[in-house]
Amino acid sequence: MRNLNERFQIERRFRPEIEGLRIVAALLVAIYHIWFNRVSGGVDVFFVISGFLITASIISKIKKDNELSARKYFGGLLKRLLPGALTVIGVTSLLSIFLLPSSILLKYIKEACASLFYYQNLQLAYSSTDYLDKEQMKTPLEHFWAMSIQGQFYIVWFLIFVFVVYILKKVEWIKPEKLITFIFVVLFILSLTFSIYQTAVNQPFAYFNPLARIWQFALGGLMFLHLNKINVPDLISDILGWFGLIGLVLTGMLFDVGSVFPGIASLWPMFCAVLILLSGNRPSEYGVERLLSSRPFVFLGGISFGIYLWHWVILSFYKYKVTDNVGLIDGIVIILLSIALSMVMTSYIEKPLRNNVIFPKKPFSIFYSLNIILILILLSSYLVQSYEQSKIEDLANKDLNTISEAYPGALAENNFKNSKPLQTVITVKNDKSDAYKDGGMVTEGSELVIKKYGEVNNPKKNVLLAGGSHSSQWLGALQQFAKKEDILITHICRSGTRFTTDQQPKEAMEWMRKLNTYIEKNSKGIDMIFAPANVTDNKDASIPEGFKEQFKKMGNLDIKVFAVKDNPRLGLDNHPIEQYEKNNDWTMSVANINSDDDWKDESISNVAYYNYNQYITPNNIFHPIHGNIFVYYDSSHMTDSYSRTLGPIIKDDILRELDLK
Repeated sequence: MRNLNERFQIERRFRPEIEGLRIVAALLVAIYHIWFNRVSGGVDVFFVISGFLITASIISKIKKDNELSARKYFGGLLKRLLPGALTVIGVTSLLSIFLLPSSILLKYIKEACASLFYYQNLQLAYSSTDYLDKEQMKTPLEHFWAMSIQGQFYIVWFLIFVFVVYILKKVEWIKPEKLITFIFVVLFILSLTFSIYQTAVNQPFAYFNPLARIWQFALGGLMFLHLNKINVPDLISDILGWFGLIGLVLTGMLFDVGSVFPGIASLWPMFCAVLILLSGNRPSEYGVERLLSSRPFVFLGGISFGIYLWHWVILSFYKYKVTDNVGLIDGIVIILLSIALSMVMTSYIEKPLRNNVIFPKKPFSIFYSLNIILILILLSSYLVQSYEQSKIEDLANKDLNTISEAYPGALAENNFKNSKPLQTVITVKNDKSDAYKDGGMVTEGSELVIKKYGEVNNPKKNVLLAGGSHSSQWLGALQQFAKKEDILITHICRSGTRFTTDQQPKEAMEWMRKLNTYIEKNSKGIDMIFAPANVTDNKDASIPEGFKEQFKKMGNLDIKVFAVKDNPRLGLDNHPIEQYEKNNDWTMSVANINSDDDWKDESISNVAYYNYNQYITPNNIFHPIHGNIFVYYDSSHMTDSYSRTLGPIIKDDILRELDLK
């Protein structure tokens, strides 16, 4: 049997323009993060380059050793990837002990562990599909999702090539390049097809799903195998190369990458990367490879990994402690500081560790141990600060009349904040309605979950609390008097869903269909539906047509609708807990959001409209704390503690509409 070295016809050669392309991708990521607050498509190019380089590296190892050694393969990867990654995680965790906003401390701990063990992409995949978690501030390690996918991909590639070596040793006539090409083409087609499908049905999850990304690595592998075989005339090569570079730079402007990738739109930066590398086959005086192969680009490409790791950490702490809006000079400083830290890390940590100059015995065990110690310190800090959560649970089990006058909440005549707030900035994010605690709140899928509160045994009236999280947030207020007044509260709510006939995500539409079927079947036993009347944000605050149609449907079933004007949504950039941590006196005007002009539609006879926003944002000013209770736990949802203080305010209106008064 011939040696595998003789059977491979492809040779590995250094392509300096790839180093240049790496720094272009890294700088695009940083620039779009810093000044445009969006993503650029640069990470997608990183994945293609990784596929190219690791395929080249593995084939080189097979040709040299006539096998693929797990020890050599993973040992080399660990020496190349872990020093920088563990250093950045360690420094970030150390800084977080002193600088991280307490409100995202637990989220950081989860993501630090996920980053250490290469499952950060999965951590973010599940949190990004959580409607409420999306409203939390981003952590300084969020960008490690790309590292995690890369690590998972390296394992998959190892298994693929173990299979390839096995087949090649068993079957003499198979050509290695053809076998590998076949595998990569199959992976490319299957993964791209899945990526397009999942992006259409659940884009936030698809963005972090390795199965929806593997086609990008496969494309890189195919480029290594076949790129040198493609030749085009010099002039066309130059044009294609520059077109590819310009197209890549403009990707973040041409596409809303964060909401349409990694589906079919992500073929664009892949196409641009292919054109750039294709032009490298025909080096010329005016080609793009001349720029990308220049000494500065090659040098920066060599430290691009560190630049990518550091820029987001620096940017995150800048936003925590300085301002959310980064100016031109400050942004340039962030990039330069990222480059400087990457140079230092490469020279004094990565290279010595690779060469076993420092910590020659089990260096990565030491690094991992230090990181875990820092995370444990953060966890201890979190646990110490979390003891006041018991106050919230006590409040939920008390009748409003027994609550201390120190915590009047919505009953305060003005912005009453003269003592320590009921919740802490850490625990407030968990201050949600009982439906979140007993499984009554649907967060994904289309299953109807029905939970009953108040007087469940012998009620006089039944109020259906229906819709999304902006409906569920009123549960606490209704619970304050429901049992005493013999009212049953039937809770059927799903996060990220509205009580409307308007178009919504597929699962939300299916859930609404099931809800309408439930209401139709049980209409005789439903006395009133409690739901938001609109969506109060910077757009039109009037009642959307889909809401009106849904209300009319209920009228046809002879069901009254208690329609509450939606509470103001502050926007993701105005998370009140995070703003409060920066400045205890922070407030926000909601006059433009909370307009009272023509928001009602009196033509729908079965609807009673109510507006309680004067108790949530008095004088159209939002205060994070009102009546010594945090009003919101994120940028648009009331805390359960505050909602309960609205009970006496809405009680008479509810009883009147139910003919109980």
